Amino acid sequence: MIRLSRSEFIRLVRRAYNQAYNRAPSKLQEALEGVDIVVEEWPSEDDLQLLDDESGTLFGLYTGVPLTLREGGLGASGTPERITIYRQPILRSCSTRAQAEKEIRITLWHELGHYLGMDEQDLERLGYG
Repeated sequence: MIRLSRSEFIRLVRRAYNQAYNRAPSKLQEALEGVDIVVEEWPSEDDLQLLDDESGTLFGLYTGVPLTLREGGLGASGTPERITIYRQPILRSCSTRAQAEKEIRITLWHELGHYLGMDEQDLERLGYG
């Protein structure tokens, strides 16, 4: 387990988001601006019930309506678009800062993929599963 302060962890999440944002085409950058990225210490019991597997470990969660399911494509869905990154599960699974940075980046890209309408199989093929 690695120790990172909450503020340092948030800085790493921001860095990962900025990298994703800067690599995205301008149309996608516009869509990303509507997503709230938050850091929580632990997933709730309700969040854990959304897991498809038995691992009981949840690093991140997208909640909202994926872009592909919205009428008219881009734009407000009428529901909050949120990606939550869970600090403690990530820190407990990593033994170095580099591992934590990588896991944050992978988790954020994974959840952004769900926002874009990708399923788990799509994300696996891209290496974010």
